[in-house]
Amino acid sequence: MSIFRNAAVISGMTLLSRITGLIRDILIARVFGVSGDTDAYYVAFRLPNLLRRLFAEGAFQQAFVPMLADVRSTRSPHEAKSFIDKVASLLAFVVLVVSILGVLAAPVLVWVIASGLTEEPTTFDTAVQLTRYMFPYIFFMSMVALSSSILNTWKHFAIPAAVPILLNLSLITATLFIAPHLERPIFALAIGVMSGGFLQLFVQIPQLVKLGLFPRFINPITAAKDPSVRRVLKLMVPSLFGVGVAQISILINTNIASFLQEGSVTWLAYADRLMEFPTALLGVALGTVLLPSLSAAFSKGLKERYNALLDWGLKLVAAFAIPAAIGLAMLGEGLVAVLFQSARFNANDVFQTSTAVLGYSCGLIGLIGIKILAPGFYAQKDIKTPVKIACTALVVTQIFNLINVPLFSHAGLALSVGMGACFNAGVLMLTLRKRGVFTPLAGWKKLFIAIFVGAALLVVYLGVIQHYVVWTELTCAWILKVALILAVVVGAAVLYLGTLAAFGYRISDLKVSEVD
Repeated sequence: MSIFRNAAVISGMTLLSRITGLIRDILIARVFGVSGDTDAYYVAFRLPNLLRRLFAEGAFQQAFVPMLADVRSTRSPHEAKSFIDKVASLLAFVVLVVSILGVLAAPVLVWVIASGLTEEPTTFDTAVQLTRYMFPYIFFMSMVALSSSILNTWKHFAIPAAVPILLNLSLITATLFIAPHLERPIFALAIGVMSGGFLQLFVQIPQLVKLGLFPRFINPITAAKDPSVRRVLKLMVPSLFGVGVAQISILINTNIASFLQEGSVTWLAYADRLMEFPTALLGVALGTVLLPSLSAAFSKGLKERYNALLDWGLKLVAAFAIPAAIGLAMLGEGLVAVLFQSARFNANDVFQTSTAVLGYSCGLIGLIGIKILAPGFYAQKDIKTPVKIACTALVVTQIFNLINVPLFSHAGLALSVGMGACFNAGVLMLTLRKRGVFTPLAGWKKLFIAIFVGAALLVVYLGVIQHYVVWTELTCAWILKVALILAVVVGAAVLYLGTLAAFGYRISDLKVSEVD
């Protein structure tokens, strides 16, 4: 199966996940609005989510997947299974301890991540309680990350890509059917998060059992003595710093937002949700399928293949991230208004959220590009270089914050993140080229001309829509608003893809076979 087809499978499942995620956010916005309680929820959920990205889906996957791919390629199936058993045992023990410590230290953690909430004692206390209820989510998600890494390495992409849908369905159920029966409805979301975490792990178990890869848990101390496991731990150390840099940036932004106008944390959260659509559909999907293939190509010394894979991924990023950024920048207010506006999410909330979307969109190509370029280093088992670049990017982002936040408030935080991501992606690209492991192949000039023409037509088209439609003042039924904005989006897609087709680009041009 081609990498393009695998990426399409992941993108399809991710699209379903994002659609259910949007339904989830629409319901949360309509039921809870924008308030101190929603700020508390997003702060509390950010803590376990941050550690999930740091330990499970971040540093762990970056170190584990290349090692697992190498073990699978060079050793026996029995040795590969033994390696999985040991890594799973050690990971489960560590995250269980972290979960317990997180529950006990919840007040300190909330103060660190959002010290501005101390000015509102009720909001701060709510955030602490929610943190205690939701912190064990990291245990479930760490096991989910392990399971997904194994299945992805064995080229089973559909189930890992689909499991986030279960979290969304769980939160939708909690919002609709549990919240109305609670004295503090916001706590229904904590129930939804924990239920979703359990379900995401549970549905992956049958496939692991079928493949004979379900981990057999052993003494974690014994597991830690294994040379291959130690190699993963050694690779994780610099990766922890690298992923940690990104999470530190999120922490800093959340803390700054907690000192701004009430609702700033929530506005940024909804803007972030919209940005997850293109970053997940393109960046995460491509990054997920590229890392095992890049690792296999590098292990086998297939330098031309390695270069071709990176070139292919970057061309897709350029072709689709640029129009996505234009679409979000010019249609952001419409998307926010149609999806979230209600009696509890008013026109001002729409405006404030859409300004954050605009800020993020300025750096969309960088945000997605990192997810393609960084695996180019991880495949070489070089995690230190992306870490150093990420540390520099963190400093650059905070310099941007000093300039942008006084000018644009919470939207300045989003803009700084985007600008920092572009800096990060640019340095990653230059470093790969300087090392001679990546050289752009033929076709870039023609592609850029096609993108430029398509983007120009897109700006004109969306500019006309923006001139004639005031999204916050539409009085028709909600379903008609959805139909209208879908028609606009489909029209934009047809216009842009039609332009690419006029330059001779076809879906068949995107196919690249994988390295086993």
